[in-house]
Amino acid sequence: MSTDASSGGRLDIAIRRLERAITMLEQRLTVRLAEAGAQAGGLFDLDRARLAADLDSARARERELEAAGVEASAALAEAIAQIKSALGEGEP
Repeated sequence: MSTDASSGGRLDIAIRRLERAITMLEQRLTVRLAEAGAQAGGLFDLDRARLAADLDSARARERELEAAGVEASAALAEAIAQIKSALGEGEP
């Protein structure tokens, strides 16, 4: 029976060692995941900042194009008015 008791004792020791190893592994994994999350968050912040700057630039360009469209429309309307006036002057 002492053989069975010593086998049980060794098994208990092995189980405790395995549990400690698993606990240590879980702790290391938690730290690594936290580090990876922090790095990924930094990358997302950089992407977000770059996208915000690109959006601001695109909006500024849109305003410029709208202003140019308004100017072109006004110039076209003026040219049409001048052509109509010139044609009207030629009529009896």
